[in-house]
Amino acid sequence: MSEPSPITDPYAYLNIVKNPDGSITRDLTKFPCTPPTPDPSLNAVVSKDISINNSKSTWMRLYVPASALNDTVPSQKLPLIVYYHGGGFILCSVDLQVFHDFCSDMSRDLNAIVASPSYRLAPEHRLPAAYDDGLEALEWIRSSGEDWIESHADLSNAFLMGTSAGGNLAYNVGIRSAGSDLSPLRIRGMILHHPFFGGKERCGSEMRLVDDQVCPPIVSDMFWDLSLPVGVDRDHEYSNPTAGEGSRGLEEIGRLRWKVMVVGGEEDPMVDRQKDVAKLMKRKGVEVVEVFNEGDVHGAEIIGDPSKRKPLFVSIGKFIAL
Repeated sequence: MSEPSPITDPYAYLNIVKNPDGSITRDLTKFPCTPPTPDPSLNAVVSKDISINNSKSTWMRLYVPASALNDTVPSQKLPLIVYYHGGGFILCSVDLQVFHDFCSDMSRDLNAIVASPSYRLAPEHRLPAAYDDGLEALEWIRSSGEDWIESHADLSNAFLMGTSAGGNLAYNVGIRSAGSDLSPLRIRGMILHHPFFGGKERCGSEMRLVDDQVCPPIVSDMFWDLSLPVGVDRDHEYSNPTAGEGSRGLEEIGRLRWKVMVVGGEEDPMVDRQKDVAKLMKRKGVEVVEVFNEGDVHGAEIIGDPSKRKPLFVSIGKFIAL
């Protein structure tokens, strides 16, 4: 069998078109969407969609184990995981089937509340717009009084999580929120799942996996070109946390004794960058748990092999219980 051809045109690979005004036209049929699952008699996990900010068209899909809703007597409140979806900051949405299934499975397996907020996409809304929206979602969660959150979520036991660009988003929202009073919401840590980081110079894994068929460096470069603020390069702090001395927010995260889990795959071109960010956090006094799996590509548990979710959720469950 012949080797697959290297990806040379990231726009064609993702079936997007860059428009003269700087916006992009996305292929909305590339990944199917799915509605929420509100009926606890039919679903192990129930979900519903809630508006956050009408002026920005941001919203959230909230997931709760049906067993919590079916309890006639309120049971112990459950951990809260705020999960940000991936898509290179320019693609995808909360209601994509792959993210809906991932969040439903996570809520079921961890017996946790999962809140998955949307955020505005680049290039129409370049960074830090997504970070602003991610932080606004935390403000909404802490003050909304939403019934499922009020009744079933332990706001004192919350974690920020995201996959790919969502992992980058969770990291940057974490740094921004660490110095803020979000009570009664108390963040205990972050779960960075295949987090999306970059840099001007190619790292070792990017050179080794230059012809990766999932998210090769040429595609990552395009994501950053379309999402970073105009006029900056990939060594900007949004994409490369290791440039310079790192954010002072990491020291605050260490002081607050947050714990951070970094999950990646050895066949992801970004894996060396993920390991470098983990080292940086450790130097700043942050407790870091690293899980890097042999043979796994970028986003393996979501777009690759769903059977890999079980061991991932076991690891996350142990991490939350630490």
